[in-house]
Amino acid sequence: MKRTLLSLVLILVLIDAYSQNTVSELLVQGNKKTKSTFLKRLALVKPGTALDTLVIDADIRRLKLLPSIANASYKVILKEDKSYDVVYTLEENFTIIPGLNIATDNNGEFSYRLSLFEFNLLGSNQLIGGFYSKNVFDSYGAFWEAPYIFTRKLGIGISYQNLVSQEPVFFENDNQVDYRFDTKTFETYLIYEHNFHNRFQLGFNVFKEEYSFLEGNVPDGAPTELDANKTAIVGEYEYNNINIDYQYSQGFRSLLTYRFVSGGNDLLKNFFIGRNDFEYFKRIGEKGNFANRLRLGFATNDTTPFAPFAVDNQLNIRGAGNTIDRGTASIVLNTEYRHTLYERGWFVLQSNLFLDVGSWRNPGGDLKQLIDGSTIRFHPGAGIRFIHKRIFNAVFRLDYGYGIGDNASRGIVFGIGQYF
Repeated sequence: MKRTLLSLVLILVLIDAYSQNTVSELLVQGNKKTKSTFLKRLALVKPGTALDTLVIDADIRRLKLLPSIANASYKVILKEDKSYDVVYTLEENFTIIPGLNIATDNNGEFSYRLSLFEFNLLGSNQLIGGFYSKNVFDSYGAFWEAPYIFTRKLGIGISYQNLVSQEPVFFENDNQVDYRFDTKTFETYLIYEHNFHNRFQLGFNVFKEEYSFLEGNVPDGAPTELDANKTAIVGEYEYNNINIDYQYSQGFRSLLTYRFVSGGNDLLKNFFIGRNDFEYFKRIGEKGNFANRLRLGFATNDTTPFAPFAVDNQLNIRGAGNTIDRGTASIVLNTEYRHTLYERGWFVLQSNLFLDVGSWRNPGGDLKQLIDGSTIRFHPGAGIRFIHKRIFNAVFRLDYGYGIGDNASRGIVFGIGQYF
């Protein structure tokens, strides 16, 4: 009898000790559109688990990376039974976002892109939307992405794009020939998020490429019409250790993308292309943010004028112009200092000083071209940012890049979202 009583007392003591460090309930408040069931499914903190502030901190950082969440905080409430309620308090973003990108250069070239995206479809951070762009010709695309539709780690995406543009193609002796480039692409892909630091994506797409002559002196043997039906395996790996506080970012991110393409013919050959973006952000004082992106690209080095990497205003070098050069390998460094000039409520005015530097390997060339200075582009510049803190990615940017060196170009680049 004494042993039985002693065992019962011991069990009660253990239950009481366990309950003192146990999460009784996870509560979410401040969300209006984002579903609480979705947020609780993403959270690592669960009722019945041990209270751990490191796990809570991980949840807060994860929530702040969601498009629907502008900011997140937490509090822990001790209950009478000595267990704890954990409360996540959220500030939501407005997530139906129009977009506008505009670029000009000193040759009078002008291009723009209009888009409309919803980043929190069904209250579960699904993306749906599309774009229309004008770069001499009309282009459009549509996207749907549900990163957490199967589990808290596994999702899917689908996209279709019809891209048409005037593409300068560079033959020997810098002979430029302009082609109409038309590609129609359908892609589906799986998304796996191992944790909020590591994210993988694997996709398959089918597409058709067509080049047709527009103007220029076509060299002997060069085609005036070219097309190919291709397939591609596309992959992506992201390591993200960035902490976001409204307009400020701190930390490191690496994004690797690669593509294996088959089905090519003639000059539109099969190829491999890979690119890695390394991004580093550091807070400077209370109002400054130092931002850097190193972009390394490498592709199959075929001797073809239809090389995959392009020098372009919207992609890598602000003020360079709309697709002014091509290569089969690249090194690009974008570095900038962002400083908050004015902040009141939801509005932020931010200045920006930047330097964009890049070099390319010409098709069939040697890797030493990346460092010997023969293909380098050097563009310092300045810009301004108008930021809405309660709308996802609502950064209206205007930059002016001024090229330094022989035959360097300059121009204005306008867009939605930080350049990187």
